[in-house]
Amino acid sequence: MARVNIAAVPIPGVDADAGRVVESMVASAPEPASHETPELTKPATIEPVAPEPEIVPIVSLRDVAQGLLKHITRERMITAVLACVSIGTLFLIWYLGTKYRFEFYIRFKNVPTPAEVFQQAMQVGLSNKFVYNIAMSVRRILTGFAIAIAIGVPLGLMIGRYARVRDLFMPVTEILRPIPAIAWVPMSIMLWPNNEAAIVFITFIGAFFPILLNTIHGVHSLDGVLIRAGRCLGANEPQLFWNVILPGSLPHIFTGLAVGMGVAWVSLIAAEMISGQYGVGYFTWEAYSLVDYPAIMLGMITIGVLGLACSGIIRMVGVLLMPWLAFASGSKR
Repeated sequence: MARVNIAAVPIPGVDADAGRVVESMVASAPEPASHETPELTKPATIEPVAPEPEIVPIVSLRDVAQGLLKHITRERMITAVLACVSIGTLFLIWYLGTKYRFEFYIRFKNVPTPAEVFQQAMQVGLSNKFVYNIAMSVRRILTGFAIAIAIGVPLGLMIGRYARVRDLFMPVTEILRPIPAIAWVPMSIMLWPNNEAAIVFITFIGAFFPILLNTIHGVHSLDGVLIRAGRCLGANEPQLFWNVILPGSLPHIFTGLAVGMGVAWVSLIAAEMISGQYGVGYFTWEAYSLVDYPAIMLGMITIGVLGLACSGIIRMVGVLLMPWLAFASGSKR
């Protein structure tokens, strides 16, 4: 390739040193690329990369124990200890009363001892009849309670929100509410085609009114600023119900659920004692008819344990649905 020789020509009025700089810049310029077309290189083939084997983490018993220990706080330990002390005190009074046969206003003369009741539980627990009685009672309580929630909560929200709905439903509610559930037993037997439907109806009656009234109270106690703020943000009526009224009323609703569950168990046991053929209430009443005192105590303890389990489940669901209550004043953070 021919090279171009560049000579430094002195320019009048320009310093000699500046001319040398221009000369050096031109001399150091890179040579132009050749016009010859380079040979085309073959594209490199991309080989597929084998997927790495998935690594499954191995969870050891130590990891599980450490995870459980993280949830065990000092506050929870104190709560568990106090609960054990409370239940233990009850059993201690029962044991001392039956051992020394106290007869001061309260007579423990015919009350069975805890050992006798435990022995009865071992005998009955081996039979399928007792388990079937528990299953029947649980099924009835869940069915009646679910119907009470499905009717009581929406109706309570409507009564609490709209005055016309309140004027329509509250008079009949106040007439039916004072009637005890046990008084509905004869009427329910006449209304429903079988005893099973009648018992579920009585359970529903017991749970319905506490749920309804607490839901109404929750809507009435809601801060009006929240509703006005939702209106200003452009929320329509269904959005207000779902995003403002229902979350604001949830604490009162769950209070009604807890109270309604207790009343539902009272109503269920009374209905099973009168017209039932299966269930814990029927088991307790049958033991009373046979003068089997340990079985009576076993039935009572079973009712208490089942009621405690149902109330605990309601509280757990309430904690999951209302996490903001952990930051409320007076709560355990």
